[in-house]
Amino acid sequence: MTNGDTATGMVSALAVLALQSAHGGPFTFALAAGECITITGESGSGKTVMLRMIADLDPHEGDAQVDGKACSAMPADRWRRLVQYVPAEPAWWSDVVTDHMADTDEVRDLVVRLGLRTDCLRTPLSRLSTGERQRLALIRAIRLNPRVLLLDEPCSALDGATTDKVETVLQALRAQGVAIILVSHNMRQAERMADRQFQMRHGHLEEILA
Repeated sequence: MTNGDTATGMVSALAVLALQSAHGGPFTFALAAGECITITGESGSGKTVMLRMIADLDPHEGDAQVDGKACSAMPADRWRRLVQYVPAEPAWWSDVVTDHMADTDEVRDLVVRLGLRTDCLRTPLSRLSTGERQRLALIRAIRLNPRVLLLDEPCSALDGATTDKVETVLQALRAQGVAIILVSHNMRQAERMADRQFQMRHGHLEEILA
């Protein structure tokens, strides 16, 4: 696949075009709307570095496109709304949850669907668990209506039942056309979620073929 085209000739939701830095790459691949690829690999192999390059958060060469529109041709804040990166350890500039997201019907619905306590929006972030903060970071990203989600170990602090809730929400987003790159150490999760599976080895991405 080249120039962001899928095998059917349609413009990809996300196209990664020779993206590279001193820490990994070059990466070239494309995702259709609603497609999910999963990436596994050892710690330090370059998974997070690649996600951050796609999100235009780290210096890099090459480019990426959403719906045929290049990252290099738009302001950074616009790109980062279309392509939402959710790190394994989310950053917060305030201890007040509602400083980061409004207390809306949409947010409250996601709180319930993701198995969060109903009072979590009124609880200081410093008093919430790692898993609660991970899910709130996912809500913060979803409410921006991105075309692409870049998820770095979004369920690493969650039990099996709560992981199921997160995956159900992600599958619903896929049905709405959101493309997802999911980094996970959980091979079973990777198999459940993926249309295609990849493994990162020393900064290079290899597709896992059945």
